[in-house]
Amino acid sequence: MSSTQRPTLRELARQGLSSVERGYDLLAPKFDHTPFRTPDAVLEEVGKVLGELGPFDAGLDVCCGTGAGVGVLRQVCTERVVGVDFSAGMLAAARVSPLPGGPAVGWVRADARALPFRQGFDLAVSFGAFGHFLPAERPALFTEVRQALRPGGLFAFPVPAPARVGSRLYWALWGFDAAMRIRNLVWRPRFVMYYRTFKLPDVLRELAAAGFETELTALPALGRRPDGSPRCRLVVARRV
Repeated sequence: MSSTQRPTLRELARQGLSSVERGYDLLAPKFDHTPFRTPDAVLEEVGKVLGELGPFDAGLDVCCGTGAGVGVLRQVCTERVVGVDFSAGMLAAARVSPLPGGPAVGWVRADARALPFRQGFDLAVSFGAFGHFLPAERPALFTEVRQALRPGGLFAFPVPAPARVGSRLYWALWGFDAAMRIRNLVWRPRFVMYYRTFKLPDVLRELAAAGFETELTALPALGRRPDGSPRCRLVVARRV
């Protein structure tokens, strides 16, 4: 990719000093050329698993951004797909992004903590957005997703394995979260994005409390850690 496609340091700094919503409005035109977009390999593996569980009638991408997850849904849903995000800029970019063939797509601007849907979908997915929600906000978020699903509907999202303590990635994530906490102490508006607050045991308990039964599916094509465990799993939560 050319350097003109990537955001500059100045653009990233401006985004980081904005609110979450305004920051993504600013980043939207170049978002797909950043490391923040979900990698195609992850999307493909999730799509394979969902293809075996489906097909589904209607799908919802929660915090859809520029629509990468919507592309997965169009491959496994037969009737309609909806992407929801609270950034107008990201939705504008999503509307012009190329997508694989499939059912019609609708784009809705809304906060995931107050979804305007009730029992309208068989499948909901989310990719890479949970760091924008504080742990105290997750139970309400999961309840909103559950209410958007029909009985028996699925909520699926990939979860990478935690970084090995002491590894370079561990310290990089620790440093990022520490810097973000300091930034939010001294600067307003806040920009909520933390990598180390989304802990799988906590998330599974919160999903159960919201009314889901969950299963974990390994995504072995994404690699394994030295101990043989998968580097990434798919959480599949069924509304009960």
